[in-house]
Amino acid sequence: MERMFRNHRVRSSRTIDGLWEFAKTEGAPSATGLGRLGFDYRLMVPGCWEAHPELRTYRGQGVYRRRVRIERSGPARLEFKGVSHTARVYWDGKEIASHYNAYTAFSVIVPDAPAGEHELLVWVDNSFGEFSSLHVPNDYYTYGGLIRPVVLEELEGPFVERAAFTPSGEDGAWKGRLAITLANPSAAAREVRPEAELAGCKLEWNPVRIEAGETIVLGGEYDFPGAETWSPEKPTLHELSVRLLDGETGRAIDDWIDRIGFRTVSAKNGRIQLNGRDIVLKGFNRHEDHPMAGAALTPELMNQDIDLMLDMGANMVRTSHYPNDERFLDLCDERGLLVWEENHARGLSIEQMRNPNFVWQCEQVNREMATQHYNRPSIIVWAILNECASDCEEGRVHYKRQLEQLRALDSSRPLTFASHHREKEICFDLADIVSFNLYPGWYTDEDPGELCDRARGWADASGGAGKPMIMSEFGADGYYGLRDPSRVRGTEERQADILEANLAAYAARPYLSGMLIWQFCDCRVTEDTGWLLTRAGTQNSKGVVDRYRRPKLAYSVVRRYFRSI
Repeated sequence: MERMFRNHRVRSSRTIDGLWEFAKTEGAPSATGLGRLGFDYRLMVPGCWEAHPELRTYRGQGVYRRRVRIERSGPARLEFKGVSHTARVYWDGKEIASHYNAYTAFSVIVPDAPAGEHELLVWVDNSFGEFSSLHVPNDYYTYGGLIRPVVLEELEGPFVERAAFTPSGEDGAWKGRLAITLANPSAAAREVRPEAELAGCKLEWNPVRIEAGETIVLGGEYDFPGAETWSPEKPTLHELSVRLLDGETGRAIDDWIDRIGFRTVSAKNGRIQLNGRDIVLKGFNRHEDHPMAGAALTPELMNQDIDLMLDMGANMVRTSHYPNDERFLDLCDERGLLVWEENHARGLSIEQMRNPNFVWQCEQVNREMATQHYNRPSIIVWAILNECASDCEEGRVHYKRQLEQLRALDSSRPLTFASHHREKEICFDLADIVSFNLYPGWYTDEDPGELCDRARGWADASGGAGKPMIMSEFGADGYYGLRDPSRVRGTEERQADILEANLAAYAARPYLSGMLIWQFCDCRVTEDTGWLLTRAGTQNSKGVVDRYRRPKLAYSVVRRYFRSI
């Protein structure tokens, strides 16, 4: 399943999921060498190779192989929704694409694919090294494989590459800016006539000629008087349908469908507003991780997570620490669960940020995240660089560059980053929202309320005065089933006590605009030396539910507070 709704009615598009052949390999790939591998495994796509009993802890390189059929000669488009973490794609023995980062999609055009059978090979690497600045040993696990769907499309010629919609206005008087990107991968120019439909309004443009290899953007500002407002209480979605008609015959040759929510987000007067009304964000940090699926959760498992979060009274989920599967975001759009989505960078020191690949790898994931997920009404906050070096001038250069990049890509959403530097933070003036990761009661013995007040003071003194504030991480370990009246560290009782103390303090502070618990579910972490040795069983056990989504004692505590705020 590519999306949670049908996103083409004209374009020939299909997922090529299912069983693929797989072989382990070593070193840099070569087309001739790949063809001689013995493909001894059969792995499910989407899926993580760790699901195979012989690959449970495998870190390295591997090659996926599949035969695909093209029904008619012409341009073909392959889209990979997520490959963890580095990919090289080969079509009939020729390398046609490469990509870094597990958590954003990438596509490639085969300009002239003959009808018939073709060999598709994907070389995948999930190892760590100098070539990877973002995927490093960390407090979550970097799985290997084609972890999200793969899509094969057959194009007739010019196609709709993207449509970006920015709502404005208010209930009963909605407007919006629409920008449609058209591309022509074929060898000949062609005249097309675009049209679109949204919220009962039909939009038409004059015919345009697209030269071979050309990309053009068209659009404008429009009124949508019949549009209904999207909100968590009533998450109304409108279908945006864009079609390309042949300039001579008027026949539809391509289309592109997405779902739009009419809503606005702002950060003014020290608060966060949704549709002009102040809102308090309450929810969880969540990793895409499950013991039966790794990072390749099925839609059923994704929806179960949302069921549990909503049952506890949450209205937000933070995609810690990377862009999430677009099907999960589809479900958030449908169910009204607000999203803080952030780029992929967690806990990097300034030495790690000096990696020569850091700048371009961050630039790429920021661009792909913001453009691919632009239309999501559920996403109300973009974030970058969780707990990285925002406490020094060299790090500030990176924060400034990336926040400016995201503002240029999307000025309709506020920006933030989660900091753990306390009074040493020097980048809050660059963001729209100040966010703190603090763990009173667990890593320190501080009083949560007093620490929160001090954090507000640190923010005010370091460029964050007058800006909304979120407690973006707080929590404690609780090992599922470890219950003891002593309430010692690690018991479910102690975890519940710590979360209750934090929630009571934050709920009593009207200047707070959000509280996000670390974390929703227990997750697997990298097995490594240093501080990662403290993660018993290579697990981060701060989840309110365990890996299998079994509630801990803290579940009822969180439910009581979240439902009363």
